[in-house]
Amino acid sequence: MPYDQLGAGGPLGGVPAPSRNDGRALRRLLDELGRLPGIGPKSAQRIAYHILGADAEEARRLAQAILDVKQQVHFCPVCFSYATRERCDVCEDPSRDQTSICVVSEPRDVTAIERTGAFHGLYHVLGGVISPMDKIGPEQLHVRELLSRLADGTVTEVILATNPDVEGETTATYLSRTIKPLGVHVTRLASGLPVGGDLEYADEVTLGRAIEARREL
Repeated sequence: MPYDQLGAGGPLGGVPAPSRNDGRALRRLLDELGRLPGIGPKSAQRIAYHILGADAEEARRLAQAILDVKQQVHFCPVCFSYATRERCDVCEDPSRDQTSICVVSEPRDVTAIERTGAFHGLYHVLGGVISPMDKIGPEQLHVRELLSRLADGTVTEVILATNPDVEGETTATYLSRTIKPLGVHVTRLASGLPVGGDLEYADEVTLGRAIEARREL
């Protein structure tokens, strides 16, 4: 996914006019719901029947919320997390620790770490991880932008919070070797997260302890 915008085109306006009744409206809804991650056929049916049982205003609010998020949410030009204003809430917050940057692979990882309340610095979202099998190298990630943020010497610590799997460890090792010559202290999330796990699904206690007990690489 390109990280300069979430969707193509301009403002979407209101809910589009309904298409001609071809007798397949329910089938199309089930098909679209089934494309969502973690939604199987039975879950798609439950959601579809809930929508059918809701009043028209509730269905309209749901449709409008989906359109609004595609229209209004974009990537922060500083850290590449999600933002609804010019910059994200973290980058706009002057009370955040400007000397520490936590590097994650995806915007959803920012939300997971924020839930712990254990980190009060800034973030940098890479937009993925190094994966030779998928032909993703450092050039396809926001590594250059990270190095630019370190150039003025304000940041004294970079916490590498990529997932503890093969790609995440490869990415962390590359970043450590790249950042250390700049004189910046580099740390890695400590054990407590399962190998092969995903930050998005870690509970707050485990993830909070991992942040507090991070180790130097």
